[in-house]
Order: sequence, then C-alpha cells, then structure tokens
Amino acid sequence: MIPFSQITHVLLDMDGTLLDKYFDDYFWEHLVPEKYSEKHDITFGKAKELLSAKYKAHEGTLNWTDIDFWSKELKLDIPALKEQIKHMIEVHPHVKDFLIQLKMNNKKVFMVTNAHYKVLEIKLRETSIGEYFDKCITSFEMGHPKEQQEFWHKAQTLINFEKERTMFIDDTVNVLRAAKQYGIKNLFLKNRPNSKREPLVHSEFQTVDDFNELCKMISDQHKL
Repeated sequence: MIPFSQITHVLLDMDGTLLDKYFDDYFWEHLVPEKYSEKHDITFGKAKELLSAKYKAHEGTLNWTDIDFWSKELKLDIPALKEQIKHMIEVHPHVKDFLIQLKMNNKKVFMVTNAHYKVLEIKLRETSIGEYFDKCITSFEMGHPKEQQEFWHKAQTLINFEKERTMFIDDTVNVLRAAKQYGIKNLFLKNRPNSKREPLVHSEFQTVDDFNELCKMISDQHKL
C-alpha cells in the first residue's frame, strides 16, 4: 500500500511503463533487422544475430536509446523508420486515468526516460499524454542513463524531489535498483511492459500489472 497522501512527486518511465513496449520490441527485433538484411544482402537470421551483438554492446549507455547513433552505426534512417510505424504506438490501459487522478490530487508528475528526445517527441505527439506532466526529463538532458547515479543526482537538483515522498514506476529492474540505491523509497515495477508477452516475474520490487490497481488505491485512500 502506498501512502498517497504523503507522496508529493511521481516519476514515471515512458516505454514499457506508460506505453506498450510492443512497439519498441517490434521495431528493434523485426523491422530494423528486416531493413538491415535488405541493405547488407544477408539473411534475416544473420541480421538479427549481428544486431543482437551490437545492441548488447551498448546496453545501459546513452548510445542504447540514441537513434542518431544507431542511424550512423547501422546506416539506416532510424527516425524515418519509427515514423513509418508510429500508428503502432499505444498507451497501456488506464494510464490516462491514473495521470488524471495524480493531477487532481495535486501531485507533481514527471516523466523520466532514457528515450531519445526525437522519439519522445513522436510518442507524445501520437499519444497526447504530455499534457499531464510538469516536465519530461530525458537521459540525454541529464547526460547519463537512469542506470547511473549521476542521473538521479541531476534529476533531484532539477525538480527538487524528496526521496521519502517520491514514487517511481519503471519496467526495468536495473533502473529501479539505481533509484533504490539513490534512496527513492516508493518503487514499483511495471511487470508487463509488452502486452503481447508474459508478465515479468520479480520479487525484489512491488509490481503494477494494470494502472487501474493504482487508480483504485488512490480512490480508496481518498475516501478514508
């Protein structure tokens, strides 16, 4: 149970947490390998194998979600490819209800994402969820990914949150561990980032399967 009356700041990840990660998984696991195989005249299987190694080498760094970096690295127009399938971008169920409830209860709401600012722009344009946030903070703005302590130091300086009175939801365990190490108290794992895949099983953090759970929790506490 989260003591919502004591929470002042709510920090929310974007991809996988607020938005269905099916879009991103399809993009990097299917569309990019398909285009890469065509460009280099290799099989789809070989393209996936080569790309998997490239992805792994940059995981947890700023390059990981830097679409300008990947455009140069793969010699593909990554932003243009994302625009091609932007119709696949979807918000998880009850996310907007949750955001509305947070604003109605006067919470400071911030998006904290490793996504590149160009991707952020596309997704905010397609989903119209940007209006619910006091500010959207990217790892590129901070100069460090969320997996690193420097991100959290800079984010706290920027938005002045109290660790004990802050709630953070993300779909990546290593990011939540970094936030925990920094001292943020109320941490939740979005355990089904991709709606077409099985939920994540993890005992280290409290989990959110559907944002309706949190909406109900806020409503119930408000009645007390």
